[in-house]
Amino acid sequence: MENKSGRKVRTGVVVSNKMHKTAVVRVENTVRHPQFGKVVKRAKKYYAHVETPVEIGQTVTIEETRPMSKLKRWRVLGAKA
Repeated sequence: MENKSGRKVRTGVVVSNKMHKTAVVRVENTVRHPQFGKVVKRAKKYYAHVETPVEIGQTVTIEETRPMSKLKRWRVLGAKA
């Protein structure tokens, strides 16, 4: 999924907001197992820059951006209710 600027966009759930201006977002996707054909959930955590505070459990949209720190390469675009 990409937006008009060509940057990657993901949607996930905030799992941690304890760092200053950083949220950890868990993004889940489903893939089909190559041998058995069963649909399996895969998840990855992204460190995202956030200016306004977000709550744990909130669904957010994140976008790829320039490196902001050692691990932070995403930013929060907006939160969904």
